[in-house]
Amino acid sequence: MLIDAKELGYKEINEKIRESGKECEIVGALGQRFIAAGMSGKTISIDGVPGNALGAYLNGASIKVKANAQDAVGDTMNDGLIVVGGNIGDAAGYAMRGGKIFVKGDAGYRAGIHMKAYKEKIPVMIIGGRAGSFLGEYQAGGIIVVLGLKNESAHDNSGKIVGYFPCTGMHGGKMYLRSDCEGIKFPGQVNVAHAKGKDLDELKEYIGEYCEEFGLNADEILDADFTVVTPDSKNPYKQMYVAN
Repeated sequence: MLIDAKELGYKEINEKIRESGKECEIVGALGQRFIAAGMSGKTISIDGVPGNALGAYLNGASIKVKANAQDAVGDTMNDGLIVVGGNIGDAAGYAMRGGKIFVKGDAGYRAGIHMKAYKEKIPVMIIGGRAGSFLGEYQAGGIIVVLGLKNESAHDNSGKIVGYFPCTGMHGGKMYLRSDCEGIKFPGQVNVAHAKGKDLDELKEYIGEYCEEFGLNADEILDADFTVVTPDSKNPYKQMYVAN
């Protein structure tokens, strides 16, 4: 089913998605919020730029965007797949507890904030370019990967793969950065190490899926140094509230 979104609000768009069969194509998207919010069992392609909270509370649907997407992509998503062929705005994957977000370009600030795993669900976000400041803020579970494949970026912090204050308050999950991370300041409650062994095996699986989506060479991407960041405390702010 073809949905022309040019003159439609998000309520009308989502109603048409629900009325469609398993697959639908949206054209003319121009900043409408909440597209496909809470959807399951749908395969949706989008031509244009969807607005904030694309795929919020997604529960198993697949969304593929040809261009850019705005803030809060995959907000609190539970399951499914969101693929963005361009850049994304701030707070992508906020509180997501399942599913995958694959971004070909850059991410804004606070990607992966409050990301968490839930039982067997392990959310995964892979950013092909660079990420802005506060990446993985308060991360409690799941996996964030930043590949730094682009040479230029609006979030370029003197060539660093991430902006300022990555992993602030991190107390679960993992972060993989395709960089030696020289010059990047991490908070004291995380462990920063060269990725090897089981970490690389885990990474290979997710990078393979990502490369299939975008027609990239997984071996070339994996032929680089990766840094893995993990928390060393499940309660990083305990010392702020408990007297010695």
